[in-house]
Amino acid sequence: MRLRPEHKNHVWAYDFVLDRTHDGTAFRMLTLIDEYTRECLTIEVQRKLRSGDVLYAVADAMLKHGVPKYIRSDNGSEFAANALREWFDRIGVQTLFIEPGSPWENGYNESFNGKLRDELLNGEIFCSIKEARTLIEQWRQHYNTVRPHSSLGYRPPAPETKLPFQIQAQNTTQKLAAL
Repeated sequence: MRLRPEHKNHVWAYDFVLDRTHDGTAFRMLTLIDEYTRECLTIEVQRKLRSGDVLYAVADAMLKHGVPKYIRSDNGSEFAANALREWFDRIGVQTLFIEPGSPWENGYNESFNGKLRDELLNGEIFCSIKEARTLIEQWRQHYNTVRPHSSLGYRPPAPETKLPFQIQAQNTTQKLAAL
């Protein structure tokens, strides 16, 4: 029976997505989401992603968002690497590996990856890896802060909060006066 997320930072999930730049050269994306909030915590874009790159991306996300209790993935070598598993053990994160050939067991992340493909990757031609990183990060920000999610009552997972214009103007005036 698959563990269901109960609160923020309870269960994170990660997986890889593959795409190509205009010249046909492949690149990989590591997508990491919080299953409860549906927020995409990071999308790491590289020509090649190894277990050390996965560890770095996950550690960076943990610094920004906190440490999850569980992290779900398939049994790919980058996710099952001894260094990554030992690090998770040291910081108290439990791994949840899905059964081989059962992507539906990582349904939240598979759904996210499908949206990434449908809403961005299938409609873009990336001329360079730098362009891919930039556009993918812009899409991730939009996904988290603007795009409505039916599972969240048609709200985004991490909406931006903005101060009313008057308060912003007062804060700006105060900062300038302090200079």
